[in-house]
Amino acid sequence: MKSQTSYPKAFSFEFFPPKTPQGADKLRAVSTGFAELKPCFFSVTFGAGGSTRDNTFKTVIDLKDHTGIDVAPHLSCIGSTRDNIRDILTAYRERGIRHIVALRGDMPSGMRDAGEFRYANELVEFIRNETGSHFFIEVAAYPEFHPQAQSAFADLENFRRKVQAGADAALTQYFYNPDAYFRFVDSCEKLDIDLPIVPGIMPITNHTQLARFSDACGAEIPRWIRKRLEAFGDDTEALRAFGLDVTLELCRTLLERGAPGLHFYSMNQLEPSLQLWNELGLQDIKGSATPSL
Repeated sequence: MKSQTSYPKAFSFEFFPPKTPQGADKLRAVSTGFAELKPCFFSVTFGAGGSTRDNTFKTVIDLKDHTGIDVAPHLSCIGSTRDNIRDILTAYRERGIRHIVALRGDMPSGMRDAGEFRYANELVEFIRNETGSHFFIEVAAYPEFHPQAQSAFADLENFRRKVQAGADAALTQYFYNPDAYFRFVDSCEKLDIDLPIVPGIMPITNHTQLARFSDACGAEIPRWIRKRLEAFGDDTEALRAFGLDVTLELCRTLLERGAPGLHFYSMNQLEPSLQLWNELGLQDIKGSATPSL
């Protein structure tokens, strides 16, 4: 963990593009609440194959104009062409966006051709070649390893290629076993990979939803947590109190051991992430920083 302790703490929140006017109104209110915390940035997810690309762009610009907080759009390369990605980058540059989360993305249902990019490192390299140092580039990291990786070593090599292609920092998939993160960072250090690797944090508020997300993305819910969540049944209040305790302990352990910040998967909800923020006393942590652009 030595590499991570040298970086200033950076805290951020992730949103998804709303699909309805009511969702847009809610996100505006939620982002206003988070903006008061002065996070490092907001990120906005991106649909592969064009499903939410336009909505992502609109959401990014609305958030930037409304809150004044740096916004990092996700950019997925699967199903994309170089011309398409070039147009998106140009549009973001023209609107003053200087932060990108570069991802491979998932193959949309029914799509057989991955497009002109196969892997995220190719997207990172393309962004660097097209725009130089204009964008601060985040990439994904998987402490419990990508579900499609052939092996743990292959996944680390994939991560190293993204870093070598020009990534500035990494955001991890969420997890609940801190040792997975610590071992991942230690493995990166042995490969001379040195950049901020910020843990992703998913608040626990709904067992069914969490189980579905985790099964899809390969994030492990430790058995003792899963069984406790199952036992609460319809007792939402007790489930959320337990989820808060579990996630608080995880965050405290990560920060105490030197993690360079936290990235909250907010699910466009204010209270769960805000409660974690307040309980952790993050408003009192100095050194929360915007990436150097």
